[in-house]
Amino acid sequence: MGMVETVRGPLATAKLGKTLIHEHFYFGYPGFQGDMTLGTFDFEEKKQKGVEVARMMQQQGVQTVVDPTPNECGRNVKLLQAVSEETGLNIICATGFYYEGEGATPYFKFRQQLGTAEEEIYEMFMEEITNGIEGTGIKPGIIKLASSKGEITEYEKMFFRAAVRAQKETGIVLLTHTQEGTMGPEQASFLIEEGAEPSKIVIGHMCGATDINQHLWTLNQGVYIALDRFGLQGSVGAPMDEARMTVLMGLLGQGYEEQIFLSHDTVNVWWGRDPVMPEAVQHLLQNWKPDHIFRRILPDLKKSGVTEAQVLQMFEQNSAALFSS
Repeated sequence: MGMVETVRGPLATAKLGKTLIHEHFYFGYPGFQGDMTLGTFDFEEKKQKGVEVARMMQQQGVQTVVDPTPNECGRNVKLLQAVSEETGLNIICATGFYYEGEGATPYFKFRQQLGTAEEEIYEMFMEEITNGIEGTGIKPGIIKLASSKGEITEYEKMFFRAAVRAQKETGIVLLTHTQEGTMGPEQASFLIEEGAEPSKIVIGHMCGATDINQHLWTLNQGVYIALDRFGLQGSVGAPMDEARMTVLMGLLGQGYEEQIFLSHDTVNVWWGRDPVMPEAVQHLLQNWKPDHIFRRILPDLKKSGVTEAQVLQMFEQNSAALFSS
């Protein structure tokens, strides 16, 4: 077995235990920094909110959470470290950037025009992986990548190529965001063609696609997929949980449990002011919490024939294999 970086330092992969592959403790869309007069920051207050979320997960037996918050979306590793230290929950953080439409600030776009951006992105990845993030010594366990709906833009490809270079040197895991479940097969193909190791790739948000052929095309390239938006229904192109469960049952019926992760992609604390959701949206998102799968989805899956061995594979054995290979 291998070792993986957490916000409290290296951890033996045998100790990861039950793992949620994609949850955000703290997240803000780029630009939140300009609204901090009203969207105030109090470290202790934010820490306690994070501790409450961690306890909720731990009540369901979760021992490890991957928090893939991108660099420009409010990643705060000191807060994650404080939550982990208080609760004992293992938290794996990321280095990486969000997709162009909701993440791209002029910073790397300017450097892209100068022709220096891709090399600088690679240098940033390597510095954070080898020496730590922003002088903290805390190292990421994954690189977060993301693509747009229906395309991987030239801006996004810079991050993909730089990430593959970093993976070749360090063996770090690559975890992606697919916008509305599109481009999963293409993400896998692009990364593998650039030289990435398939067994260290997780293609995320694949539950946004309801055509099982998209999942099969992706899985058959040897990567992992994440059906990781349970509870997020009817917004940002997300299908209902019933559609996710239908796809999942189909994939499990074909024996793909060794390549599947389940999670929620929850945002538990927003940077800036809390968004005010319309009542209809609140209703759709009432179960978008990091214990939803365990409370509501797994009981239904088990009634439909999903075995304890398959559940164990998806929540424990896959994470150990992903970070050990």
